[in-house]
Amino acid sequence: MKAARVHEYGDTSVIRYDSVPRPQPAFGEVLVHVAATSFNPTEAALRAGMLQAFLPVDLPYTLGWDVAGTVAEIGAGAEGFAVGDRVIGRLDGAGAAAEYVRAPAAVLVAAPVSVPLASAAALPLAGLTAWQTVFEHGKVAAGHRVLVNGAGGGVGGFVTQLAKHAGAEVIATASPRSTEAVLRQGANQVIDYTAGPVSAALDGPVDTLLNLVPLSPSDAAVLASLVRPGGRIISIATAIEPPADAGVSAMHMVARNDVAHLAGLVKLIDAAALSIDISESRPLAGLADVHRLSESGRTRGKVIIIP
Repeated sequence: MKAARVHEYGDTSVIRYDSVPRPQPAFGEVLVHVAATSFNPTEAALRAGMLQAFLPVDLPYTLGWDVAGTVAEIGAGAEGFAVGDRVIGRLDGAGAAAEYVRAPAAVLVAAPVSVPLASAAALPLAGLTAWQTVFEHGKVAAGHRVLVNGAGGGVGGFVTQLAKHAGAEVIATASPRSTEAVLRQGANQVIDYTAGPVSAALDGPVDTLLNLVPLSPSDAAVLASLVRPGGRIISIATAIEPPADAGVSAMHMVARNDVAHLAGLVKLIDAAALSIDISESRPLAGLADVHRLSESGRTRGKVIIIP
């Protein structure tokens, strides 16, 4: 089978499209015939060697943290699925940028039935990050005023929708090319961060800041100042420290794999309460191009990769 692998850290040229043996499921695993994986910007950082200190991997390494596909084989001790079942999941060991991938049955859930299977590959990592940002750590609820900084990305689209689903007033920052999509996703207001300071366009403080993008120390300080006393700051990128006397709680979070949360996201999709924004689809041989586009800031929403 074909697999997109890196044999060394470096720029996008280190991504190779190798012919490798089809894997066999180990105990507790199933073999998934991959319909699609999706690109996550963190994978570009891993490929470049920026994550070695806290996310070491064995090389050669097959990319692809998200999977959507069909169960092709059942390993000994694997429960809950049958051959032919449509599944999605987040694979912490990666490997879904390939025609087949072995996956622990315990990290998979039934795929949504209301969207194409390949599109569902966009959900696991970005969706889990958004769910835990909004509900678990942000504790967003009806009546809250929420600022989503970086709403145009793959995580941002889900964060915007989930915060709106919770009943919040959602103010989102995005570039002009993402404004229409972010409004469709439920934002009450979209601030063009390329046009000037976010603070100048914001009418009063917010209850919660959900930050999804890297920030300079000065930009982080400005955003922190927009949160009311007693409010919350949750960041999945740059850690943001509010002023000591502001009475604002702050957290830098890393999403974890949680099948209950993933099943909750699937339920929302099938209830038409959550949508998946696929900006484009690329073949496996185009994965390096997607990495290049992301690093130049030219991707929007979620990009899926079809083996």
